[in-house]
Amino acid sequence: MTATQKLHNLGQSLWLDNITRDLLNSGALKRYIAELSVTGLTSNPTIFDHAIKSSSYDVDIREGLEKGKSGESLFFDLALDDLTRAADLFRSVYDRTNGVDGWVSLEVSPLLAHDTTSTIVAAKKLSARAGRPNLFIKIPGTKEGLPAIEEAIFAGVPVNVTLLFSPEQYVAAAEAYLRGIERRIAAGLNAQVGSVASMFISRWDVAVASKVPKTLDNRLGIAIAGRIYQAYLNLISNPRSKRAYNAGARPQRLLWASTGTKDPKASDLLYIKALASPFTVNTMPEATLKALADHGEIGPAMVANNGDCENVLAEFAKAGINADSLAAELQGEGAKSFVKSWNELLAVIASKSAALKQSA
Repeated sequence: MTATQKLHNLGQSLWLDNITRDLLNSGALKRYIAELSVTGLTSNPTIFDHAIKSSSYDVDIREGLEKGKSGESLFFDLALDDLTRAADLFRSVYDRTNGVDGWVSLEVSPLLAHDTTSTIVAAKKLSARAGRPNLFIKIPGTKEGLPAIEEAIFAGVPVNVTLLFSPEQYVAAAEAYLRGIERRIAAGLNAQVGSVASMFISRWDVAVASKVPKTLDNRLGIAIAGRIYQAYLNLISNPRSKRAYNAGARPQRLLWASTGTKDPKASDLLYIKALASPFTVNTMPEATLKALADHGEIGPAMVANNGDCENVLAEFAKAGINADSLAAELQGEGAKSFVKSWNELLAVIASKSAALKQSA
């Protein structure tokens, strides 16, 4: 039995943090589903930026240009084509698990991260265009994103809340989800609308690298995850959540994101082993997925507070790291990073469009 199957059997969903036309056309994604227990997929602007640089998209870009498409409009055509194909591959998983698993994710424009109204409009539009029940719309858990999350859930749009770093940010996003569900219940609507809350882990360790003693290297993200996991377990078992479940709602699952190891001196499965936890999702880069299947071993399941996470966080505090302020900084930087990737993605599309026009 592969380590990926063992992790799946432990109760954690393995999702691939990647999407390319080649993954679909070559049958690789289909093999990952069949052989490596992959039950979902996430995407982001950086992933599409890298993907669209290949020639696999040239025919579709040319066809889009002939229809007068460009920029964001052309990108979403390309992205929806890939993600609806992926969603169809995962549809049997979605049906078999009654909508718990088998999801793919598409992000609204990162330019809207601080624009509540436009995010709501974009989320509803993209979900309708996709026409797939197992496609999440990714909305950032920024201050402006929280009311958009609530409104999207109330409208029946499945949401992957992204750019979350701290327990406080997680709880705020989870409560926005619950408010949307409670409004549906009050309105007599079906209370089952899918959602996950994506916690970014490795960026914590990148942020403090060289700023703390070597004994603390690559320990902050996992310690923060321990706190988040405790907050998750508390929230999904509290009376408010149980009332929503009694009306037909499902828990918003916790998703571990940014789980590829950034430090070349550390294990390539550092975060995978540490975050093995039932009723959660781990979305991992393709290289990490292959490493897990090739030489991974799964240890015991993660425990609430990750054992000694409070002691570890106290050591970081002594080293001058303020976790609260760093969480806000990471979320702000993450939003800016996605905007940068988005602009680079649109530049790639513009450049390729110009080249294809010249060669026509």
